[in-house]
Amino acid sequence: MDRRSGLSRCGALGLILLLAFATACSRHEDTAPDDRISPKARAYLTAALDLIQKRALRRDEVDWPEVRRKAFTQAAGARKPSDTYPAIEGVLSALGDGHSHFLSPAAAKQSAGASLDTIPGLVAKRLSYGLGYVALPGVQGSTHTYDTYVRQGRRAVAAADRKGARGWVVDLRGNRGGNMHPMFAVVAGILGDGNVGAFVGADGKRVVWTVKDGSLKVGANPPMWPAARPLSRTHPAVAVLTDGQTASAGEAVAVAFRDRPATRSFGMRTFGNPTGNNPHRLSDGAKLLLTEMKEADRTGRTYDGPIPPDEEFLVEPKDIGTSRDRALDAATHWLGRQPDCP
Repeated sequence: MDRRSGLSRCGALGLILLLAFATACSRHEDTAPDDRISPKARAYLTAALDLIQKRALRRDEVDWPEVRRKAFTQAAGARKPSDTYPAIEGVLSALGDGHSHFLSPAAAKQSAGASLDTIPGLVAKRLSYGLGYVALPGVQGSTHTYDTYVRQGRRAVAAADRKGARGWVVDLRGNRGGNMHPMFAVVAGILGDGNVGAFVGADGKRVVWTVKDGSLKVGANPPMWPAARPLSRTHPAVAVLTDGQTASAGEAVAVAFRDRPATRSFGMRTFGNPTGNNPHRLSDGAKLLLTEMKEADRTGRTYDGPIPPDEEFLVEPKDIGTSRDRALDAATHWLGRQPDCP
């Protein structure tokens, strides 16, 4: 026998055995759902990760190869998009911004909320010393709800200003956020015209918030509501009240009043999410609410944590609006000492 021929036959046999083993392994992978992720689930997870990696505010602070590896490891065995939800939530948690979050299709639908004809907690009234008071709750829901918020809030503010409010208390306590535009539409006249803040992206680009004629414009986008009726005073003294539940869009309003002339804040530190989220709908109707911007005040200073008040007062939620509301009491006394107030 030719030695080379024997070696050739041995090599061929080895190649056949190797191919058979590889085929067996491949067949095993196809029938082992615990070890493989389906093409549909893989595509869904990949699309979500690509979006987060491209748009997240803190994208440059993440070890993406490791985060992606962990996500696919966590999603092992996923057969449908919903099986990858925990992995996506884990990636959002890894961002560490404390604001980005994920909504399942059902939760996304529920977040739109019912169309409300009355907004609880949205009130304005007349205080002593000729002061006006407006409480702004958070709001999230339908276009009808936002229109209701603006209409109800503006009417209340106009009624409180009927005799000419000499100063204002803007109460943001308990405002957990939502959509900032209706809130600004209600208090824009109190803020006054000019650049009142901005969103700042990870690349440093700024989208300026501008108030004109009692209406807010963000960047190049037109105002969402027409101008409001002018207040009796265009630059009143303002006291802003915050607490630990003032968050997100509520903090955006607080930021807009920072460094405004004749303005002082009272109460407690805010929750600590002064950032802007953008919604991204995924293929199955789920939604990524991704933190993509910091909030900046009119001086350009950005915020990424709890915002302290100028004067701190611990007020229990049950005491808000009562005789034990030390923050409101201090705010009205400060307003009473301002030049435009009696």
